[in-house]
Amino acid sequence: MRAIQITEFGGPEVLHEAEVPDPVAGPGELLIRVDTAGVNYADTHTVENSYLTRSPLPMVPGGEVAGHTPDGRRVVALLPGNGGYAEQAVAPEQLAVDIPEGVTDAQALAVVVQGLTAWHLLRTSARLAPGESVVVHAAAGGTGSLAVQLAKAYGAGRIIATASSKDKRELALELGADIAIDGGPDGLKERLIEANGGSKVDVVLEMTGGPVFDASLAALAPFGRLVTYGMASRTPATPLQAAQLMGRSRSVVGFWLAHCVGRPGMYREPVAELLTMIGEGRLRPQLGGVHPLAEAARVHEDLRARRTIGKLVLDVTSSGA
Repeated sequence: MRAIQITEFGGPEVLHEAEVPDPVAGPGELLIRVDTAGVNYADTHTVENSYLTRSPLPMVPGGEVAGHTPDGRRVVALLPGNGGYAEQAVAPEQLAVDIPEGVTDAQALAVVVQGLTAWHLLRTSARLAPGESVVVHAAAGGTGSLAVQLAKAYGAGRIIATASSKDKRELALELGADIAIDGGPDGLKERLIEANGGSKVDVVLEMTGGPVFDASLAALAPFGRLVTYGMASRTPATPLQAAQLMGRSRSVVGFWLAHCVGRPGMYREPVAELLTMIGEGRLRPQLGGVHPLAEAARVHEDLRARRTIGKLVLDVTSSGA
């Protein structure tokens, strides 16, 4: 079958189209004829081997697919072991969810990793309470754009979006943010507090790392929670001491979606809720572009250069380059 494969770790340049053996479904697994594959920022870390887990080579990247099963079901699925950038993929049956009528492949793919992450950031990790202020960094991205909408739906008191350009900030406002500011690290703490009417903030959803993490932590109110779920800058934050958290009653919570897989109530139910919200028009995934499978390297380049907005997908049925 046709797939995007890597035989060495590195940047986008290591992504190449190749013919690879068809996967075989084992007990408890589904074989899926892939129509569309989702692209996530985490894929860029997987390809360069800088993610939380190490991957063997050769490897077909990609953690989510939408397509059809041999019996004709149209499903969206999470792939714990990668393999999504291909014409066929194998997924555990419990991680495949039927796509409702009226929901497109790209919309469904938006909820498998990014939507589910946004749901758990707010519900599970931050435990957002009605009326609390929420900072959503990278608010025009796949996860951020959904987090803004979900925070609104869950009763956030003030939603502060950050983004790197005027167009992205305008999008965040359209999606429900109360204010949108530049997300650059210089002066970020002060901008966050000013955006919250002069008060420190209750919740921050942070995936940049480095000085953005440091500034976000400094802007937290007592009993505030910073949820960290990525390190897009590839720069570590300043090491934390317990006294820094105790002294201001602040919390730092890490989140990794892999820990939700297999736990009752943490995958299928939130995914079904999000798909229902999309079908009813209460949640609008931002679709950043559909690209032929052969353009996977260019999509990764655009992601790393922060040139993208919303959900990016690969059309596996297209042979265009």
